[in-house]
Amino acid sequence: MKKINVIALLIISVIFFSTSANAQLFGAKKDLVKLTTYRSFDKIQRGGEFKVAVKLEIEKSWHINSNKPNEDYLIKSEINFPGKTPFEIEKIQYPEAKNVTFSFSDKPVSVYEGEEYLGLIIKAPKDIKLGKYRIPFQFTYQACNNASCMSPVTLKDTINIEIVDNQTAIAEKNNEIFSKLNLNYTALKKVDQAEESTLSKTLESSGLLISLFIIFFGGLALNLTPCVYPLIPITIGYFGSQSEGSTKRLAFLGVLFVLGMALTYSVVGVVTAMSGAVFGTLMQNPIVIAIIALVLVGLALSMFDVYEFKLPDSWVMKAGGAKAGYFGAFMMGLTMGVVAAPCIGPFVLGLVTYVAAKGDVLYGFLMFFVMALGLGTPYLILAIFSGKIKNLPRAGMWMKGVERIFGFILIGMAFYFLIPLMPKSFSGYVLPVYAILVSLYLIFIDKLANEVKGYKIFKISFSVIILALSIWALIPTKELKPAWHKYSEQTFETAIKNHKKIVIDFYADWCIPCKELDGITFSDPKVVAKMKEFTPLKVDMTKSLSDATEAVREKFKIVGMPTIIFYNSSGKEVKRVSGFVKPEDFLKILNKIE
Repeated sequence: MKKINVIALLIISVIFFSTSANAQLFGAKKDLVKLTTYRSFDKIQRGGEFKVAVKLEIEKSWHINSNKPNEDYLIKSEINFPGKTPFEIEKIQYPEAKNVTFSFSDKPVSVYEGEEYLGLIIKAPKDIKLGKYRIPFQFTYQACNNASCMSPVTLKDTINIEIVDNQTAIAEKNNEIFSKLNLNYTALKKVDQAEESTLSKTLESSGLLISLFIIFFGGLALNLTPCVYPLIPITIGYFGSQSEGSTKRLAFLGVLFVLGMALTYSVVGVVTAMSGAVFGTLMQNPIVIAIIALVLVGLALSMFDVYEFKLPDSWVMKAGGAKAGYFGAFMMGLTMGVVAAPCIGPFVLGLVTYVAAKGDVLYGFLMFFVMALGLGTPYLILAIFSGKIKNLPRAGMWMKGVERIFGFILIGMAFYFLIPLMPKSFSGYVLPVYAILVSLYLIFIDKLANEVKGYKIFKISFSVIILALSIWALIPTKELKPAWHKYSEQTFETAIKNHKKIVIDFYADWCIPCKELDGITFSDPKVVAKMKEFTPLKVDMTKSLSDATEAVREKFKIVGMPTIIFYNSSGKEVKRVSGFVKPEDFLKILNKIE
């Protein structure tokens, strides 16, 4: 009997110890990974950001799957935030994984081992109430060793933060921990583009005087952009038609023209400094577009001699008998500044980003005013030069003819700005049909200055070229382009989940470089072929005053159009460009994305 009891006791002991061993192996799964949370601040102000580092201490001889495991049946490591929270999770940065070969897998497995750090950037809303907050989060992982894998485990923890007013001082902490993470704040780095970051760094490291010189010469360089080209002949024609009088008067007209242009960009600078809003937002307001179109038509009618801009006689007398045209020159500059605005390139986007980060209204006004002076200086020279052209023999009649042609061009520009407001079913036909009608009128009906042989040859040649291009634009062609998808949150998230490489194109109907991208870069056969490896998404920012589009702009930190964002198969943004990109340069970017 005692022997039986001893044997039973031994059996029970073996079972107990076996169960305990199994409990250590299979039951106490939480012991395999230990979480420790660190914050960069204990307190932040409204609208502020703070970093969070989550240290993962993984049991020796064990590993956990990375956020992007190589095998479909493995559970990925993932942090998530259950329930509602007023805070925005701006960025989640997982550790760099290691590829290790194990006996249970035919190919290397992407894993985390030992001690790793997971990084977060969290932003507080600008209207959040003051006080202490708790942000609960969960970390799910699957642990494995060289022989087997455990079932998934979810650990829970909480991030504590206090929101204080703008007068309360705050100080960073845990710098040693965060030095191990390449984690950058997002608020002041809205666009990760070489031209923009270089400009911001240059201005930041330079004094005010040097910065103004840089901005001025940058404005001069903007005259090489496509939106500015049409302004050169228009300027010559406009001032050439008013060249009666002294060179001093022409110079004064030119100064007013440049000041009108400077006012346009100074307003942009002030609005940007106050709100950091997307550049070109005014161009998305139907009322603003209609006003611009009306001003262009008004200027065009003055070129057809319907009327002329004239200051009140009392003002003219006080100004020493100056002739009409001062108000017209100022309005012309004001309008031409708006005309050039949609496509003056990454330089201005960089300046917008820099001024928005500064938040100084006076500084924003000064930067954009000086930039506009640089942009407008060539037009001051053209204004004076136009008088010399007018003084050439027999200049009067043919200059009137040129003036009429530029009047038609201004009306065409008015149509161009109105196109975004028109139904897409026929908006593409408006400019070609208008150009055909104008060309036919100039060839067969218009007789002005036909006695000037040189002008007649120019007018007919110019009209024939425009006629041919317009007819060609109306001929239906099979368009070669990527298989674009309209952006939606679901489409984007699905592509991320399926580890697809992504290209997102943010465009607007009023944006000329956007049209250049579609017509040159995105229609290139090599680009189209390579884009088949990506999920291409298009975001229409033409009417970004809507809540939905504004939400997209905030989500992706879009400053201006065009902006193209590239994501790799891990769902990480790896490149962002603004402005027109040549097909060969675009291909180089695509080829580097894995």
